[in-house]
Amino acid sequence: MAKADKSGAVAELKNEFEGSSAAVLTEYRGLTVAQLKELRVSLGGHAKFAVAKNTLTKIAANGAGITVLDDLFQGPTAIAFVKGDVVEAAKSLRDFAKANPLLVIKGGVVDGKSMSPTEITKLADLESREVLLAKLAGALKAKQSQAAATFAALPTQMARLAEALRAKREEAGE
Repeated sequence: MAKADKSGAVAELKNEFEGSSAAVLTEYRGLTVAQLKELRVSLGGHAKFAVAKNTLTKIAANGAGITVLDDLFQGPTAIAFVKGDVVEAAKSLRDFAKANPLLVIKGGVVDGKSMSPTEITKLADLESREVLLAKLAGALKAKQSQAAATFAALPTQMARLAEALRAKREEAGE
């Protein structure tokens, strides 16, 4: 690779790191080109899967301010640059790794925080963003309904109390 090509590749990788909400490093040793294509399709619009030289990727990551990945650049390394939903991308990688044990998740970085392979797997176990938001909206609506029912019950209880007091006074002859 000529020096101009290397500097262009570093610049492109740096842009990917800077424009991504997460990056997951994987080892792809033993996977065929067809399997890598299948992985790229399974990632869909959530992530871009790229194979690059470790030294160039390390230089690009450091240039983007990401130094927590330096220890992971050993052996054949590919990077999934996540641009969409991080959870969905993690699920796609986890599911593909289960079906193809040759894909090994080495670790990654999400919003500048280093993530181990087990943390990425835990992230993949989360429900999607839409489901979590729907659950939150349902919980908030339930709380509002409970508050409305409580406020509506207060006048009713007051009326019942006043009626009981009136009936008691009537019985006592007051």
